[in-house]
Amino acid sequence: MNSIILQIASKYVRWLLVIFSVIILLRGHNAPGGGFIGGLLAGLSLAYKGFAFTPELLKTEMKVKPESFMGLGLMLIFISVWPGVFIKSAFMEGIWFTIPFPFTEGYKFGTPFLFDIGVFFTVIGVTVLFLFSLSNNKSWK
Repeated sequence: MNSIILQIASKYVRWLLVIFSVIILLRGHNAPGGGFIGGLLAGLSLAYKGFAFTPELLKTEMKVKPESFMGLGLMLIFISVWPGVFIKSAFMEGIWFTIPFPFTEGYKFGTPFLFDIGVFFTVIGVTVLFLFSLSNNKSWK
């Protein structure tokens, strides 16, 4: 697309989308949908550059391939489901521990949040890969 307004706006709106996606990811580990919706927003921030300029430009400027995002996300999901089994509990049971921070009660971290981070990265990869597949100009014969 050759819209100058869209190209200029993409430089600023993309960072807002990334900030909101991280906020939704952090909020969502105690509520449903944080990893999925946050991943959609982060993937949309990448797709927005592809819409403003060209998907080929986005492909060349991306330092990490979408398949790598999906692989990292699936690996984190796989890692997050096993701690319950290792401590003689149920499969996919949430295990929580607290990371101490000075002057606070600490940050409560658990396997559901690790699962959400995995979903976050997987959805980013799928969203960008979907954009790339739409940009192919191959006809269906």
